[in-house]
Amino acid sequence: RLFMNENIDHIIYDELESERIDKYLASYYDDISRSTIQSMIKNGDILVNNKAVKANYLLELDDDIEIIFRKEKAFELEKEDIKLDIKYEDDDIIVVNKPSGMVVHPAVGNKSGTLVNALLYHCNSLSNDDIRPGIVHRIDKDTSGLLVVCKNDYSHQKLSEQFQDHLIKKIYYAIVSGVIPHNLGKIDAPIGRDLKDRQKMAINEIGKNAITHFKVLERFKNHTLVELKLETGRTHQIRVHMQYIGYPVTGDPLYGYKKEIEASGQFLHAKVLGFYHPRTNEWMEFESDLPDYFNEYLNKLKNEMNE
Repeated sequence: RLFMNENIDHIIYDELESERIDKYLASYYDDISRSTIQSMIKNGDILVNNKAVKANYLLELDDDIEIIFRKEKAFELEKEDIKLDIKYEDDDIIVVNKPSGMVVHPAVGNKSGTLVNALLYHCNSLSNDDIRPGIVHRIDKDTSGLLVVCKNDYSHQKLSEQFQDHLIKKIYYAIVSGVIPHNLGKIDAPIGRDLKDRQKMAINEIGKNAITHFKVLERFKNHTLVELKLETGRTHQIRVHMQYIGYPVTGDPLYGYKKEIEASGQFLHAKVLGFYHPRTNEWMEFESDLPDYFNEYLNKLKNEMNE
């Protein structure tokens, strides 16, 4: 069993026996690299059956793994006067339309120009977090579209519960490479860290469950416009799932075809976001227009059909 800081148990099943502990944990956690896991083991922050182990320890059935998550060292966050596309705002939340190319929150080596830097300038207060104030969910740097941000801890807790209970409505539009022959599809494949490339995620049988639904909206000569709905919210979920079925997101620098990488970014847009207001419990739903570069590429594909 794996004891996390939330006291959630995770059973070590038969098929996980003889798996290296560092390899397993790096696959289980979307956002922790294998080298970080190895450092945690070396520092005594990961114990097996109340004992220190080495990174090459092979798991056994019913092992108790205890992990101590130490708080990230905070750095001073700067307020930056960056223009925001605000769709809604009140005393509890703010819904923004993030452009492609903008990182959601600062990290080591990337401390400015992020959505959080802009929000700190715009808002008097955000929910309390040293590194990611206000952020209750994320979208990738090169993905555009809607996010809801929390201004206080109460709204953050309430919205976090909705994400955990899969009550949030999230619809994406994407242009993918290749022509999908069927109109509807469901991708049910677990996602974990790519064991060969830590910058990537991959379909991994010991990863976290991930489900994506898609619907074809329009077909072109060599591409397809699709609508995607998420049941889960794994790192790079749409990008990994569409690559897995052979239709990667066009322009995706990690999972797409290199010849189709565009300067404007990947063609993935968080178009619809729905949730219950954390204080009033009223259902709220927002929709954002496709960005200009996305529409321009669609027009290019339509013109190719007419040639």
